[in-house]
Amino acid sequence: MAAAQHRPAPGVSEKAVPSGTLPSASQRSAALLALGAIALWGTLAPLGVALRQVPPFLLTGLGLLAGSVLGLALTGWQLLRSAPASAARGQALRGLRLPARTLALGVYGLFGFHFLLFIALRHAPPVQANLVNYLWPLGMVLLAPVFLPHTRLRALHVVAALVGFAGAALAILGAANTPGADASAAALAGGLAWGYFPAAASAFVWASYSLLCQRVAPFPTAAIGLFGLVSGLLSLLCHVLLEPSAALSGKDLLLIALLGLGPLGGAFYLWDAALKRGDARQIGLLSFLTPLLSTLALLWLRAEWPSVSVGLGAALIVAAAWLGARAAT
Repeated sequence: MAAAQHRPAPGVSEKAVPSGTLPSASQRSAALLALGAIALWGTLAPLGVALRQVPPFLLTGLGLLAGSVLGLALTGWQLLRSAPASAARGQALRGLRLPARTLALGVYGLFGFHFLLFIALRHAPPVQANLVNYLWPLGMVLLAPVFLPHTRLRALHVVAALVGFAGAALAILGAANTPGADASAAALAGGLAWGYFPAAASAFVWASYSLLCQRVAPFPTAAIGLFGLVSGLLSLLCHVLLEPSAALSGKDLLLIALLGLGPLGGAFYLWDAALKRGDARQIGLLSFLTPLLSTLALLWLRAEWPSVSVGLGAALIVAAAWLGARAAT
């Protein structure tokens, strides 16, 4: 390949290129963006606890709609920056006219993931369903060669992914078995609940969405707002069809706005930007930090200290990230 690489317009994805051809600065940028998304996703659990009285589909729909506003802000900023150049302005506007295939992929990822996860949480023990759902970082690593033909999976990638999942499992189960945990959350499943199947499906949806975003025509990160808008409207439709109506207080609306700015909004933009700059296998390994951060946030909310298993889970996740970095060299 030629040494010089084509640089697309700001906010527009690059075509996927083989791992190793990306400069180290790009990989570091991708890691920082991914960690930003992971940190925001870590706040989802405590915000969800604070809003537990709000029906899940209503909460998700309003959160996604609030997050979609960020896409409009990003679009406005991009147009403002390109104001002196009408050609650049036109390019920014054309970038938001997404092909139906791209929009369908975005709705598949944002709406499909949350829809299946909420179904799973209703029909399987929450801790175990959440654990099955967190197979998605493992799926990102193992499925990368399937969806991205230019990637290769090394034995060290597989080992790192399994170590990371073991760490995530310990973090989740360790939190469930702390003295202050709910009895329903701490209880282990007595058998195979059918809710595990939508939990596994939600994991596949997010892993495949994250990888397939690199296979569609390039689109600006601001277009994630359109994904959120359509997915939020579909979630509200599910609320109307499946859930009882609910009255929201001013505090609820404020927390929902934070949800939209953070784990149901800003995190998606950071995630998309990271995937456009980095190696999906490495980003998938970093994602095992999500359940750990979520667990630590819940423990902090309950004023509890992490258990030994949570600490061991953290060590395994760090080890997985280190192994993944070694696999990239």
